[in-house]
Amino acid sequence: MVSLRFLVQSSRLNALGRPRLSCLLCSSQYQDVRKDAIRSIGTQRRSFSSAAEASEFECHELDNDARAMKKDNALRLALSRLAGDFGRESMLSLQRFFGSRCLPVVPTGSLKLDLALGIGGLPKGRIVEIYGQEASGKTTLALHVIKEAQKLGGYCTYLDVENALDLTLAESMGVNTENLLISQPDSAENLLCMVDTLTKSGSVDVIVVDSVAALVPQCELDVPLGGTYKNMQSQIMTQALRKIHYSLCHSQTLIIFVNQVRSSLKSEKGFLHADEVTCGGNALPFYAAIRMKLLRTGLLRTEDKVTGLGICVQVVKNKLAPPMKKAEVGIKFGKGICSESEVLDLACKHGVIVKEGSNFFIGREILKNEEEAERYLAQNNQVLDEIVSSLRTLLIERGA
Repeated sequence: MVSLRFLVQSSRLNALGRPRLSCLLCSSQYQDVRKDAIRSIGTQRRSFSSAAEASEFECHELDNDARAMKKDNALRLALSRLAGDFGRESMLSLQRFFGSRCLPVVPTGSLKLDLALGIGGLPKGRIVEIYGQEASGKTTLALHVIKEAQKLGGYCTYLDVENALDLTLAESMGVNTENLLISQPDSAENLLCMVDTLTKSGSVDVIVVDSVAALVPQCELDVPLGGTYKNMQSQIMTQALRKIHYSLCHSQTLIIFVNQVRSSLKSEKGFLHADEVTCGGNALPFYAAIRMKLLRTGLLRTEDKVTGLGICVQVVKNKLAPPMKKAEVGIKFGKGICSESEVLDLACKHGVIVKEGSNFFIGREILKNEEEAERYLAQNNQVLDEIVSSLRTLLIERGA
């Protein structure tokens, strides 16, 4: 009996001390359900937050669009008020509202220089300064610009302050002197007034002033030799260029000032050194959109005979393209810029003209050497113009 009671009690104790299997299964299922609930709540929270962010972003976009429209309407209202108060000339303009950004240009006659300028030539409606030492090709370059403007059907004016223009030389370069306006003003004031009047008219495409160094103020002409006078050249240039620049805002005239250089002695740390400066003060370098410096680099020879001059044109200032680019240009005496050699070189380099060995294939013509190819281009202006047009389209217009 004792042993039976002991077995019953021990079995009861074992039953109370051990957890039931069904209870364990229920607790694990409860934990899984709890985890799934927590996951679903986190997913819902994330979806709710993303939806809230999307709606907030859409609201910001709508606010930005409304602000942009409000600013545009306010700007148009301000422009219309300015036009009514001060006239259409003083009206502000945005490029996306009005006009094109491309300026009309006049080629220089040198394709390499047109590429160095970055826009294909010299811009209309701007002031250009060409300066350098004597006999460096400044007048020749200015005459070639006149020639190219005349080819485009424009009227040109040459103000010969130095009284040194050779009409025979200009005609040999291709300038039509019969349609060229030429004047020799007697004073700086008269010349600059003439430039301002022609610019305001808007009928002249190119005006060349050759040169600034030769401009003499009237007060200087009235003083006898040996008398004292105040140097008024820079002051007159400053006053005149203010008016001329204002007139250019309503004109498409290209104004070219040819200028000389001189040495200016300066003392620095007890030593004297000479700086190269231009004549006429600081107004012209300030108002000029493009400044080109010409340097002699050598002589062109045919066998033992000197036939021309090699120059380097450096674009010192350029408001329309990156400056400080250079172009090596050749000038033949009595003929001007050697455009045929430039065109032949660039055309072979870019595949417009095929070159095999020493032979050049231009259209249906086979030319045996470089001299013969240049002579053929010089004698056939139509072929030369077609090649130049192809190169300008390839190198300038597509690259713009």
